[in-house]
Amino acid sequence: MSSRVPSGSTVPFTPKPRKRTTSSRISVSEKELNQFVGTLASVRRVKPNAILEELERSADGMQLSARADGPSKERERERLEPSRRTSSSRPIDRAQSQPQPQPQLPRPSSSSSRHRDPPRPSSSRSTQPPIPSARPTLEQDSRKKNGKLPERVAELSLADGLDDATEVQTRALDGVPLEIQEAWICEDLLFVLQGVEGALIKYDEGYDPLDEEQASKGARWKIDPSLDPSLLSLVERLLPLATCFTAVEASVEFRNSPEYGMVSHALSSGIRAMLKEYRVLTAQLESLFLSSPTFTLQTLYFHLHPTLHTMSLLAGLCLSLEADESGQNASDVSDDDDGLGGMAEELGLGGAGLKGLMKNLKAQEGLIGGGGPVLGGEILGIICEREATMSGDPTASTLHSTLLMHAAQPFCRMLVQWISTGYLADPFEEFMVKESGHITKGVLESDYTDEYWERRYTLRDGSSLTATKASSGKTTPSLGAGAPPPRQGTSRLPGGACIPAFLQPWKHKILLAGKYLNVIRECGIEVKKPTEVGVVEGDGMVVLNEPKFYKRIEDAYIYANRTLLKLMIDEQELIPHLRSMKHFFFLDQSDFLTNFLDLAGSELRKPAKATSLVKLQSLLDLAVRNPASSSSNDPYKDDLKVVMQSQGLYDWLLKIVSKTGSLTEDGELDFAMGDGHDDEGGRRSEKERTLLAIDALAFDYSVKFPLSLVMSRKTITRYQLIFRFLLHLHHLESALSAMWLEQKTPSWRNNCGNEDMEKWKMRIFSLRSRMLAFIRQVLAFATGEVLEPNWRTLEEKLSKVETVDQLLRDHVDFLDTCLKQCMLTTSKLLSIYAKLMTTISVFVSYQSSLNTALNKFLADPEAESDPSKANSRWTALNKFEINFNHHTKLHLDAVTYNAGSENVALLALVTRLHQTTLRI
Repeated sequence: MSSRVPSGSTVPFTPKPRKRTTSSRISVSEKELNQFVGTLASVRRVKPNAILEELERSADGMQLSARADGPSKERERERLEPSRRTSSSRPIDRAQSQPQPQPQLPRPSSSSSRHRDPPRPSSSRSTQPPIPSARPTLEQDSRKKNGKLPERVAELSLADGLDDATEVQTRALDGVPLEIQEAWICEDLLFVLQGVEGALIKYDEGYDPLDEEQASKGARWKIDPSLDPSLLSLVERLLPLATCFTAVEASVEFRNSPEYGMVSHALSSGIRAMLKEYRVLTAQLESLFLSSPTFTLQTLYFHLHPTLHTMSLLAGLCLSLEADESGQNASDVSDDDDGLGGMAEELGLGGAGLKGLMKNLKAQEGLIGGGGPVLGGEILGIICEREATMSGDPTASTLHSTLLMHAAQPFCRMLVQWISTGYLADPFEEFMVKESGHITKGVLESDYTDEYWERRYTLRDGSSLTATKASSGKTTPSLGAGAPPPRQGTSRLPGGACIPAFLQPWKHKILLAGKYLNVIRECGIEVKKPTEVGVVEGDGMVVLNEPKFYKRIEDAYIYANRTLLKLMIDEQELIPHLRSMKHFFFLDQSDFLTNFLDLAGSELRKPAKATSLVKLQSLLDLAVRNPASSSSNDPYKDDLKVVMQSQGLYDWLLKIVSKTGSLTEDGELDFAMGDGHDDEGGRRSEKERTLLAIDALAFDYSVKFPLSLVMSRKTITRYQLIFRFLLHLHHLESALSAMWLEQKTPSWRNNCGNEDMEKWKMRIFSLRSRMLAFIRQVLAFATGEVLEPNWRTLEEKLSKVETVDQLLRDHVDFLDTCLKQCMLTTSKLLSIYAKLMTTISVFVSYQSSLNTALNKFLADPEAESDPSKANSRWTALNKFEINFNHHTKLHLDAVTYNAGSENVALLALVTRLHQTTLRI
């Protein structure tokens, strides 16, 4: 007998990609060996001694007669090299066709130790007695057909005789004792639990391990039908563990590419740590199987049963991550849709790569289904949802908490860096905050903060503090309109737009904390650098959904708030700026305005388009800088500018109110630009041609950063609305007062001797005085009972303010309250008030006609006493009286109703208007 060749000297060869349906190493009894040798001797027409000599020279032949008890680890190598098992399954034919036998791998020591254990024969080599009787038949048929050598017959039988191989497999366990079947199936299960096929458990015929879609759902297994039913039940209970393991492993490998982001990689790292523990468990079970004579299938099931539930939870999580991406692959996007009509590849612009990029961009924009891969905050959201759904399962709760902690570490680093330094490092768009890089600080000169502050850094889900306060009936688009659509079939937003449930209450504070730090940095104040901030103090991982981390967010938010608040109030002098705004826009000391209106009277009577802004600005500077004026000592008077609006105040307000329902929502600035509907283009153009400069006049205020955060474009628009409202009242009061002075001349005061003319003059005096009283009552109410008390309240709040958010909120609430109490936000009140103001304005402009009629009468009393001319004078006056009386009553009723239902502050105006209206 020749000595065995060491395993290290085995000649390598290329394995054939054919699957072996049975094991190549068998163990037979002495009787079966004699039958096998006799059959081969009769087929090959040689003596049985020659066959025995060949068996002695062959390592596999020696092992045919051995009483091996257990399987060895060499079988794993044979499964990975099916062609080597094929060549070793025919040792006798190989020995006959070649002068020297093929060297074989030695048996491991663990197998020999099990061979010395007589109470537990469990090797798979003693379980295939029918196989030798089938092989000579195949050889005889092949020799009769083509006279080829036996090793060629083996290759042909594997290539063309698949049905025969399957038939052999079905008979693999016929007549094999139950104990040996159990040992064999235990060995197979140890391989299958690692995702490797066994001899009795193989992949299902319809399963392809190279197909990513099938692999992500787990391998499907097929058990040898000849396995004893008593063992089959336990095997079927353990196979789902192998299926879940292959699904988890495939998902981890699939999500290992860079486009899935850091959160996905961190989750995969946590899953790999769990799979490592699983592999250690299977290795320990294999060691126990090879060493313990009392190891049974029930023992294997006992040790693996708790792991089955954990692995199923992991597989369910991986499947939920993959399920949301399936819509992306099923989208109806043409393969030729590369943005260049399918010619990108011909032009050398990328071809398939460009198609993939265009597809991802469209998916992120919501143009196709899917919404892109599951990454970032969406992964954390899915884990949180599953944890909440399975909160009654301790195993599931522990598993999801551990995975959430692992997956959240990159997210946590981005969050801590954002709230601590204001830097946003999000290369894969996983974080809840996004940066619009095209919006820079340069836009502040023209648009203050609307672009830079509100849209430079935003939440990916589109939410904002103003959007949460908006009414449900809002129809105008807001900043939230750019949020991506939810995943198909769910309400969850894709990618970084999905904010985990435990961070939902904190998302606005997280956004604002980083925003404030960016503002502080823009002002030249040093802020911590990203390298100076650590996620944790010492080693370990951060748990995001615990009070300790919430306190860290709150502390960072308060620090950024207080730092910026101190910067605004102490260094940037916010309060003096607000007082200056009150002085110029609310006209608390309006002597400069009276002087300006007197100086610019001729210019303001021109159409708005024909007015010179340069001249008006010069006249305003002259009025403001007058040493006798109260505004001459204002330190910020140089920031006041004159502008001309494109629409009248009441037309603009009515459009805003009818479109948005209130002035506090987004979208009101669309009307500030003069935009309107197409069907109103002709009428709007006509109004613009007749709009006088006094009706279009407004003030503007130049604000530097960072005070523009408080006095933004929208807040200055609110100041302008209130200013134009007060300016119109002042202008009408001044015009009616001028009319009164003119009517004190002798032509109006002296008795002309005509009773009808005297009555006509008295009616004019009465109407003018009632109009003047109405204007003065509304003006006194607006200044003395709305603006001044609310300003005092605002000053008290600002003296106690602690955060920038509270400051912004108090300032905007002050302006909105003033607008509401001045009747500028209710459509019914506004429409009636606009008609009333129009009536008074027309009556003032009609003064010249009244003077002309009076002078004609005084020049020729007899001719002007004609009934037709007298009727024309009375007709014009009656129209003014009827309109004024009608709209005054409607206005009083509307104010009374509104004061009792919505705006209690109007009760003071009701009392004032009763004094003038009831005198009619």
